Amino acid sequence: MVEWIISEGLTDYTAAETVMEDRAAAIAAGTADEAIWLVEHPPLYTAGTSARPADLTDPDRFPVFTTKRGGQYTYHGPGQRVVYVMLDVGRRGHDVRRFVQQLESWVIGTLDSFNIKGEIRDGRVGVWVARPDKPLTASGAVPEDKIAAIGIRLRKWISFHGLSINVDPDLSHFSGIVPCGITEHGVTSLVDLGLPVSMSDVDVALQRGFESVFGPLNHADEDRFALR
Repeated sequence: MVEWIISEGLTDYTAAETVMEDRAAAIAAGTADEAIWLVEHPPLYTAGTSARPADLTDPDRFPVFTTKRGGQYTYHGPGQRVVYVMLDVGRRGHDVRRFVQQLESWVIGTLDSFNIKGEIRDGRVGVWVARPDKPLTASGAVPEDKIAAIGIRLRKWISFHGLSINVDPDLSHFSGIVPCGITEHGVTSLVDLGLPVSMSDVDVALQRGFESVFGPLNHADEDRFALR
């Protein structure tokens, strides 16, 4: 069973990294169960292992954290559901590509519960939605906006870091970076798409989507990770 944990309020990013690393080590050692941890962070930018300095366009706007996850720059902040995924990928087949595809399917299924069609694009990390309500691009294509980011790290085949879904963040905060190094597309959120959903609504959809992709969950008390 995978432990499902939700922390209320805003979680310090450095503390969250420590919790993830400790839990991943314990899972690898066989002394802890796998876990999914849902949090919100105060406004901040994170730099993955492929981040390019030029993509941090406003370095003084929010704190910037260098991380060991894959990917480039991303934003976290209030109104965004961050999902930390601490799973034993070795026990689940030793297939990193398949694992990432499962994470993508999880996000797409979660969005589908709100009648939002999320899509994957070659060469673009994350999950995207078409915006037919916006003017066509210069090439005559329907524009697309990013609604979810994915970036993981493995250590001894245990994953940590994970994904984020924009529920109702301040989208102007993304302007301090080039999100995931992609300049020709924008970002959106569920509320920006006209859906008055709450974080709790998204959490319920995430739970159902997880179980359909990965299997049963074991619910833990809220905030159990917050003080570690």
